[in-house]
Amino acid sequence: MKSPCLPLALALLLLAGCHAPEPASATPPSALTVNLIQPQREQWPQIIHANGAVAAWQEAVIGAETGSLRIVEVLADVGDRVQRGQLLARLADDTVKADLGKQEAALAEARASLEQAEANLRRSEVVADSGSLSSQQLDQYRVAAQSARAALASAQAQLDSERIRLRQTRIVAVDDGVVSSRSALLGNVVPAGTELFRLVRQERIEWQAEVDARQLAQIQAGQAARLTLPGGKGVEGRVRLASPTLSLQTGRAIVYVQLPTGSGAQPGMYASGTIEQAATPALTLPESALVLRDGRSEVYLFKAEGSTVARSRVETGRRRDGRVEILSGLEAGARVVASGGAFLSDGAVVTTAQAAAGSKTP
Repeated sequence: MKSPCLPLALALLLLAGCHAPEPASATPPSALTVNLIQPQREQWPQIIHANGAVAAWQEAVIGAETGSLRIVEVLADVGDRVQRGQLLARLADDTVKADLGKQEAALAEARASLEQAEANLRRSEVVADSGSLSSQQLDQYRVAAQSARAALASAQAQLDSERIRLRQTRIVAVDDGVVSSRSALLGNVVPAGTELFRLVRQERIEWQAEVDARQLAQIQAGQAARLTLPGGKGVEGRVRLASPTLSLQTGRAIVYVQLPTGSGAQPGMYASGTIEQAATPALTLPESALVLRDGRSEVYLFKAEGSTVARSRVETGRRRDGRVEILSGLEAGARVVASGGAFLSDGAVVTTAQAAAGSKTP
């Protein structure tokens, strides 16, 4: 027996199939909300990259000018800032003062001898016309006076020498600067010429950048330079001098870059940096807009139709202040995803930050 409800159910199913609506095409969801930017045209200097040591502009060596004297006082240490003429150490001066007193007495004796000789000469010249004194005796008085004058001059020179020795017992700074080394030890008897201190003159530090012959031809005094110290701190300086010759061993030359006082650079550091030349036009983007894949730089360009993005490979050049130069692969008027490109793929649908803000406006 057939159920009386079966034909009715089949008819209802056929009717429903004939009038079922077709499924609507689904719109892909937005992958990311992005900010759009346009590349900027800027004037950037040409850059020469270099490495080199940080060293003192000049060092001053301070030593003992008089010998065989004991150090009785040390008044400066490494790192001290000193001024020209400042007392750094003192040598024992007892024997020098004794020699000075002895020479002062010798000078007084020579002065007395000269006075006596000149008095005898004057008397001889008075009686010479009377014939009671021969010309030979008169010449002897004249020679004696001249010898006394020479003896006085010699005694005066010896006295000046002793005074200089006494001044040399005071070891003083020859220039303003900072003490970079100290070998003076209390109680040590030092011979003449012994180095006691070393100064970084005027606290001037410079970066000695090494460049090749091609780079050297492009560098001139006064050009700006930037270097990065080992701790990551950036320092700006100016080219003071470019070496006129290249090393026969390495084929490289030294460019001396003067650094500002208090920059944090210390002699003995090794730093890398750049030397800037004349400015040229550059099409730039923020570094955040670039995506690095397989060693190549890419950006994502926004297409208004469909609100999608397209991947574009670009060639980069100079980098400066968080921006990078685009040499090729990008037009000046293009709209580029500012950041977040690592989460996108070619053809992905995105929502712009401007559109998102507009949709929230009542």
